[in-house]
Amino acid sequence: MGNYKCLAVIPARGGSKGLPGKNIRLLHDKPLIQYSIEAALNSGCVDEVVVTTDSEDIARVSSQAGAAVPFVRPAQLATDVAKSIDVLKHAVEFYEHTQNQFFDVIMLLQPTSPLRNALDIKEAYTLFLNNQADSLQSVTLSGVQPYLLREMDNGRLMPYLKDEKEHLRRQDLKELYALNGAIYIVKRDLLMNSGTLVGPRNCGYIMPRERSVDIDDKFDLKMAEFFLRESNDK
Repeated sequence: MGNYKCLAVIPARGGSKGLPGKNIRLLHDKPLIQYSIEAALNSGCVDEVVVTTDSEDIARVSSQAGAAVPFVRPAQLATDVAKSIDVLKHAVEFYEHTQNQFFDVIMLLQPTSPLRNALDIKEAYTLFLNNQADSLQSVTLSGVQPYLLREMDNGRLMPYLKDEKEHLRRQDLKELYALNGAIYIVKRDLLMNSGTLVGPRNCGYIMPRERSVDIDDKFDLKMAEFFLRESNDK
């Protein structure tokens, strides 16, 4: 799409404390990561879909699903504290330095967002291009208003925000959006030169809550199973 070349990066390390084997755990008889791979491949807006992993099992499943897995992620980038920025930069540097392939736009697709579909990716990328943005983040309508949040102080329930608007009706509050972790898009130069996913011209792609499940534990997996079953029934 457009004159840009886009690299979709799906990071999937082998270790997962909350849900062991999460990235290739079956969701409706399909490995979790396969949903993201197929969505990217079917979106029609990415030139390469690469999975960066330190796991042979994830690499095998990803390759069978159609993704490129041309390298093993270095051990120092596969720890609990490794940053997504560094993982993305490593993938870009691999293509530039060893494959002589250069991309203008980098897309981060977390494998833990299996309900994000090909149309979401295509629409988000179109929004990114049409707005001449530096970056894009997918969001969903927040189910919690910060004015309704409370904290405990020695057993006392206190407003989290000190300027709480206690007399405002819920419908009078502004609509707020939460990052859902499904889609991040950033210009290559911003990522590589500034080490950030968020530029001065950052736009948001709104997704419904039923496609915004981010799987971190068994409860999230059950939620994804429910919404996927609902979608298939329709």
